[in-house]
Amino acid sequence: MINTQKSKIIVILGPTSSGKSSVAIKLARKFNGEIISADSRQIYRGMDVGTGKVTKAEQALAKHHMLDIVSPKTNFSAAHFKKKANKIIADILKRGKLPIICGGTGFWIKALVDDVVYPEVKPDWKLREKLGKKSIAELFVELKKLDPVRAKNIDAKNPVRLIRAIEICQTLGCVPNTKYQTLNTKYDFLQIGISLPKEKLQQNIEKRLKQRFDEGMIEEVVRLHREQKISWKKMESFGLGYLWIAKFLQKQLPEKELFSKVYFSEKDYAKRQMTWFKKDERIIWLPTASTNKKKYQEIEQEVKMFL
Repeated sequence: MINTQKSKIIVILGPTSSGKSSVAIKLARKFNGEIISADSRQIYRGMDVGTGKVTKAEQALAKHHMLDIVSPKTNFSAAHFKKKANKIIADILKRGKLPIICGGTGFWIKALVDDVVYPEVKPDWKLREKLGKKSIAELFVELKKLDPVRAKNIDAKNPVRLIRAIEICQTLGCVPNTKYQTLNTKYDFLQIGISLPKEKLQQNIEKRLKQRFDEGMIEEVVRLHREQKISWKKMESFGLGYLWIAKFLQKQLPEKELFSKVYFSEKDYAKRQMTWFKKDERIIWLPTASTNKKKYQEIEQEVKMFL
């Protein structure tokens, strides 16, 4: 008899500062799993404090993949992530372990869960250089003219995505609708969203941000610029803290405004993440807190039933 049962994969997702990483680590230890990061900034070497990357001590508790794999100078797309992550998933399953996807980059998670087929358009470096000189608002206006449909559902504050969308439009005329361009994935996914009350999430964001500043978030940006030769323009393209700290170091932002700028950008990012995730009705939303054992057990029970 042919075994048609699909291999099972767990996805732990949610907004920034919701406690995804600690949940994924606990599940990995409980269910003999390995974690694949789905965070579009944690792939970069040297971007540790500002991305909230799991510490070496946390990595020692469960094996992590897709961390520190490329230089911040590298352009790394969802298609690149999907290709690498699929190889890692196959290897984890081959060794009899459970793949656990953990992250907040919804576009990347969708690439895996729905096995999205992306348009094969090679980078146009001259065009990217030209577009890189434009503001985010100007990029969005240009995309809206080229492809109003894509402009409606893109992250309008992400210059990297905007430039890539314009690049595809210049080649194909529009950005293909990937909603229906999916393959029959050979995996069975359980997507668990980490849910926190709005007030609690905002408290977590503020607390975590203060810790990052204390741990040397500003100094990290200085090192990236001086030692890795990451340009200010490139630094700003990463958004959030990297954007505002880069502006502060260029004396374009007063120090007294720095923390609030980063804090509000993190809050806005969390809101955009939830807007993206809420579109997927397959996600099971469960409340949790790193110190609340009962709430974590609800998640563990859901995984146990799935497996």
